Amino acid sequence: MSETSSRVIPMSYMGIPFSQDPTGSRAAILGIPFDCGTHPTRIGARQGPDAIRTQSSLVRPYYPPDFDFNPLELLNLVDCGNVACVPGEVESAMATIECAVSEICHAGAVPVTMGGDGLVSLPQLRALSKVHTDLALVHIDAHTDTYPSNGTRTNDLYNTATTFTRAAEERLIDTGSSFHIGARGTVMVPGVFDHTRKQGYQLIDGESLTSRGITDVLAELHDRLAGRPVYLCFDMDFFDPSCAPGVCTPTFGGALAREGLSLLSGLRGLDIVAVDVNTVSPPHDVGGMTAFLAATVMLYGLALIADQNGKS
Repeated sequence: MSETSSRVIPMSYMGIPFSQDPTGSRAAILGIPFDCGTHPTRIGARQGPDAIRTQSSLVRPYYPPDFDFNPLELLNLVDCGNVACVPGEVESAMATIECAVSEICHAGAVPVTMGGDGLVSLPQLRALSKVHTDLALVHIDAHTDTYPSNGTRTNDLYNTATTFTRAAEERLIDTGSSFHIGARGTVMVPGVFDHTRKQGYQLIDGESLTSRGITDVLAELHDRLAGRPVYLCFDMDFFDPSCAPGVCTPTFGGALAREGLSLLSGLRGLDIVAVDVNTVSPPHDVGGMTAFLAATVMLYGLALIADQNGKS
């Protein structure tokens, strides 16, 4: 066997080149293999990035009529690999994630990340807030992740339920121009929606999204966010478990794949400065379908970035 044929080449997102230096790229992929490890029954989001990479081999770069161009080429996209963090070690992982995302930003690239559970958004917002003033959040999720803390220990303050409570407290984003979209289903404590609104956020819950319709909600987003740097956070449990079963907190009554991708496509024209796709849990997936859908969501995010950088 020759030297070349005996080498094992790790799989990257959609086969793009691996690189530790995204200088010269408009966007860069980064895996964040972290979860808090405290969920009582569904630990596994730490395996999400590698599963998404594997399933991305099924994704093609063109998606007409939504976008009939190749965002991978237009962005000179590279895969920066995974953040070297330890699941369950919250404080050290948060610092490492923030540093890794900051490196991509300072190289002039837009970070496009794959988690990991919902807490990985907090260190990313810390990094982005230092680069972009007046940062707004569009958080598409079955949950607001803006719950009150139930204690003072590290895991009480920093977990997937309190991500955007901490973000509001740290003033990482302009909460008055930030949106939570799609919250629905059962919760552990009362008053969650009220608490979210008291932090200053705009909340369009799942029932409101359905009654108003995607077109009307998108019109509000474009009206409120035109010209603003936008951090796009997409939790895969926004989708109904019938099409995305492999998530940490499955919640029935969600969007089907067509509806979720339509919502993403409608964000075209916003100034997307980061894309954060999280909460794929491979041990709970079926045939890799959630990871496959997540890889497609990431492609949509890349197309949004490529389009705003001069492609049409």
